[in-house]
Amino acid sequence: MSEPALNAIVTGAARGIGKAIARHLAQKGMNVVISDIMGEEAAKTAGEIAATGVRTLAVTTDVSKSHDAEALIKQTMAAFGSVDILVNNAGITRDNLSIRMAESDWDLVMDINLKGTFLCSQFAAKEMMKKRFGRIVNLASVSGILGTAGQANYAASKAGIIALSKSMARELGGRNITVNAVAPGFILTEMTEKLPENVKEAYIAQIALKRAGTPEDVAQAVYFLASPAAQYITGTVLNVSGGLLI
Repeated sequence: MSEPALNAIVTGAARGIGKAIARHLAQKGMNVVISDIMGEEAAKTAGEIAATGVRTLAVTTDVSKSHDAEALIKQTMAAFGSVDILVNNAGITRDNLSIRMAESDWDLVMDINLKGTFLCSQFAAKEMMKKRFGRIVNLASVSGILGTAGQANYAASKAGIIALSKSMARELGGRNITVNAVAPGFILTEMTEKLPENVKEAYIAQIALKRAGTPEDVAQAVYFLASPAAQYITGTVLNVSGGLLI
């Protein structure tokens, strides 16, 4: 008798890296909850993935709001019966030099990127603890390790995600719940595609593999940390940067 499918939530999954992660988890046979503040796009993505034969659910979520994060977990429990995997991918940028950055842009990035990761993890962990099983994978960034000029708010939020992942890994390990982070480098997305060619070339020149990464590269790393192959890995940061951090 085959094991029942695992149930995974991916935040910020309507498009981009989040969509690639959700698609990859579905390809591995998992049921997937597509969470995003863009409700219509989330529903469209869920429909596309459902066509592959897995169960999906689209939930409109502002991860920075406690009641939204709690509702996301409750709706997943009601639809699928468990939350086995949580991928905290939702995030934004509001770039500017530190001396020019508006306080509102600092607060917004921290609220969505860091607070949102905390809130979703907090509510999901309560359900995972009951089952004594869970996998939480948080999307950090090489910016949270190196720092990035013009992105003090983003870099700080991602550094915070790394510290949060390590702290929660220590707290939840006794319940067979792993908490890890993935730190992507320069990944080709809708956002990075809009950069001037000379800027892209400057980034790629620093990468050992001499190419930008793809959302699928990130998705495979996330799946690894959520899979049985990584059952003895927790509190770690997996850099998916093509050698940018060597």
